[in-house]
Amino acid sequence: MDLRQLRYFVAVARERNFTRAAQVLHIAQPPLSRQIQILEEELGVPLIIRKTRPVKLTDAGRLFYEQALQVLGRVDQMQAATRRVGLNQNSVLSIGFVASTLYGGLPSLVRKLRRHAPELDIQLLEMISVQQISALKEGRIDIGFGRLRHSDPNVTGAVLREERLVVAIPKGTPLAETASPLPVTGLAGEKIIVYPKEPRPSYADQVLSLLHGHDARPREVQEVREIQTALGLVAADAGLCVIPASARQMRSDVHYRLLEGEGTTSPVILNHRVGDGSTYIKLIKQLIEEMYAENPPWLDLEHNLLHPPSAEE
Repeated sequence: MDLRQLRYFVAVARERNFTRAAQVLHIAQPPLSRQIQILEEELGVPLIIRKTRPVKLTDAGRLFYEQALQVLGRVDQMQAATRRVGLNQNSVLSIGFVASTLYGGLPSLVRKLRRHAPELDIQLLEMISVQQISALKEGRIDIGFGRLRHSDPNVTGAVLREERLVVAIPKGTPLAETASPLPVTGLAGEKIIVYPKEPRPSYADQVLSLLHGHDARPREVQEVREIQTALGLVAADAGLCVIPASARQMRSDVHYRLLEGEGTTSPVILNHRVGDGSTYIKLIKQLIEEMYAENPPWLDLEHNLLHPPSAEE
């Protein structure tokens, strides 16, 4: 598999037609069809249903299309960043993050960082916690904000805070009749929506482990890709979802209750490569300390146990 095959497949997936895709790519149709066939043979699964007009993607094809877009987008970013560095333009700092940190402190931190280091070209890349570890080791990101503890000896992880968990509940249902904390056991027998669906392990596994540890067996578990989808399903009365407290601001059309019981927190973890003495990493830690000292609304002590980092660590 090579980047050319990925670009060919993305063109066919976008155009839903081999002839138009070949025209966009400025190649003949037979070699395009052959490269897609070779790709499918290598993967061992069909990606495209050719009998329909326009052509359709299989389930595997839709997944591959999403992943191919991310890979090609990252390659384009890498090329642009390399050119900038080679031309002595802005330094590049790539930050990986899990989506829920957008509702905590990440936007404020990035604004502060831009003011203190205007020479930086800051790239923000959404990726789940387990992806951040490999991305750090491979040099694809410089720092990561995740929620999964790890034991990788090549990556330093510092817990910034333990954030309380809340349950998102459909309005108008019995569990939404009060705002008092809900014991984890109160989720037994309910349909629970977890995210992300893949790759694993992830935040979804933290939630499922929490339920298992309290012997709160759900009636059904539905896995979805994103927190936005999960909360949309809650609003549609499709189930309950356990989320970090700061993410409550995402939707106002569902009811939230704090979860009560042992382990009802989720860490926010700052990850970077072991031995990375970059001044920007020290600056980020310093700015986080300052941000915590400002006591912003999303950092209220009712919903957070703080562990501010030291710039000297």
